[in-house]
Amino acid sequence: MGRPRRPLLSRERIVSAALALVDADGLEAVSIRRLATELGVRGPSLYNHLATKDDLLDAMVDAVLGQVDLSMFSDNTDWRAALEAWARSYRAALADHPNLVPALHQGMGRRPNALRQADAVFGGLVSAGWPRREATQVGALMRFFVTGSTLGSFAGGFPEDAAVYRGNYPHLDEAHLLSGRQREIDDAAFETGLRALLDGLTLRFQALSSAAPGD
Repeated sequence: MGRPRRPLLSRERIVSAALALVDADGLEAVSIRRLATELGVRGPSLYNHLATKDDLLDAMVDAVLGQVDLSMFSDNTDWRAALEAWARSYRAALADHPNLVPALHQGMGRRPNALRQADAVFGGLVSAGWPRREATQVGALMRFFVTGSTLGSFAGGFPEDAAVYRGNYPHLDEAHLLSGRQREIDDAAFETGLRALLDGLTLRFQALSSAAPGD
C-alpha cells in the first residue's frame, strides 16, 4: 500500500485533539496513550511532532493564547483603552477552555504567543509613558486578574437548595438563585473589577506623570 498523500498527523491536529480532551474531561485526561487512541495512531508517532507531554501542554496553552487580540497595542490607542480591550479578548479566549487555565501558572516559558503577548502589553504601556518597572507590574496585575476570573464561577458555586441557607445564613436568603444566573453575574463581576482596576491605574499613572524626576 502506498503512503497517504497527506500525513495522518500534524502538530495542529494533535493540539486540537488534546484541547478537545481537556475541554471535555480536564487536564488529567490527557495522556499520550489516550491521545493516540483518539487520533487513531500509535503513541510513538506523536513524538515526531511533540517530544514530551510538557511540550504538548505548552503547545495547547500557546494555541489558546494565539487567539487573543493584541492589535490594540499597535494602533496608537491610549493605554487604558488598550488594556480594557485586551483584557476582554484575553478572558474570552480562556473562557472557551477553562480547564486549561491552571496550566498558565507556569508563566511565559518559551511559549511564543505568551511571549508575544507579554511583549505587546509591556511595549504598549512603556510607549504610553509608564516607567518600565511599573509597566511590568501592571502587566502582571492584569494577567492575575484575567486568569483568576476564568478559573471558576463564583455564582455557580452556590447550591440551588434554599434549605442550605435557611436559618443559618440570613443574608444569603436568595443565594440559591445565583447558579441560575452565573454567566450574567460572573460577567458583571469581571466588568466591575476591570473598571475598578483601570480607575486605580489611571490615578497611579497621573501621580507618576506629575511627580518630579527623582521623586
